[in-house]
Amino acid sequence: MTTPAAVLAAPAPTATATAAAAATAAAGTATPHPMSGADGIRDAVASRSDTFGDIVNTLDKLAVQVGATRFSLWDLFVVLAVLVLLISAAWGANRLSSRILSRASSLDLTQRLLTEKMAGLFIWGLAILIGIDVLGIDLTALTVFSGAFGLAIGFGLQKTFGNLIAGIILLMDKSIKPGDVIAITDQGGQYTFGQIRRIGIRAVSLTTRDQKEYLIPNENLMINQVENWSYSSRNVRIQVPVVIPYASDIERAEELMLEAARSVPRVLVAPPPTVWLDSFAENGVAFVIHCWITDPEEGVGNVRSDVLKTLWRLMRENGIKVPYPQRDLNLRDTETMREMIEAIRGRSSDPDDH
Repeated sequence: MTTPAAVLAAPAPTATATAAAAATAAAGTATPHPMSGADGIRDAVASRSDTFGDIVNTLDKLAVQVGATRFSLWDLFVVLAVLVLLISAAWGANRLSSRILSRASSLDLTQRLLTEKMAGLFIWGLAILIGIDVLGIDLTALTVFSGAFGLAIGFGLQKTFGNLIAGIILLMDKSIKPGDVIAITDQGGQYTFGQIRRIGIRAVSLTTRDQKEYLIPNENLMINQVENWSYSSRNVRIQVPVVIPYASDIERAEELMLEAARSVPRVLVAPPPTVWLDSFAENGVAFVIHCWITDPEEGVGNVRSDVLKTLWRLMRENGIKVPYPQRDLNLRDTETMREMIEAIRGRSSDPDDH
């Protein structure tokens, strides 16, 4: 039984709180509210401050009715505030997890990237669930809308989720990883190669020697043939074609080719350079110098250039010339040709021309 003293000591509810409670009760009985969390925040603010309570009630009165569901300006404010807080917290947590994983020396680069992606998915999924719980969203009231919206999102983000799953698979099987050198064919049909810098959610970043950066969708690397120069080994063989005249000493020319290949610092000692006689070409004997490098990301054209420049110097020092195109010209005996020859003879015998 409540005593009169206790009744007198109990604080009387403010007019704003009473009005807020009445509005809440009326709203709850009249129209369903899809976000009960906004109502709870409104009641808490109204019970603590009359001034803020009046502002909240004013924002709550500015509402629109969509069928049996009511949306107010206060609901929009609460949603935006929760989104900003959750996105900031999830972004900070993602950065913190990346920083922690970067210090994990027990994981290689591929395992670290895969763990970062899985941690990011977990953090953002947890943020979405927390947001739904804080806002108190009634998903049953949004069944039709969420179904249509989810169908549109599914069609629109089909490629995005496909690339996301493809990127995770690429990291799991380690077929393509950051630092690998792969060969591609660009849109113009030109064959080139580049080094993978990063594997993102949507695409792989590939940088060529010309500092052109290609963004290749992850799905393309899953379904298309990829030439990976550093998948099981980083050794890459370079072929340097050379043609020498037919009158040259073949054995001596081969020795000079091997010497030129060994003089380049980037060419490996093992496996050693080799020289193959390829064919008897139109202008001379065609050879191919085979040499190996272990750093294809530094380029292959510069190695070929160094070998040829050194070989040019050695061939000149040893009297081996570089062949040049030769043609045999056959003139048919015709009346016009005979007249031309007679005219040339007559002009050469004319004393006025001397």
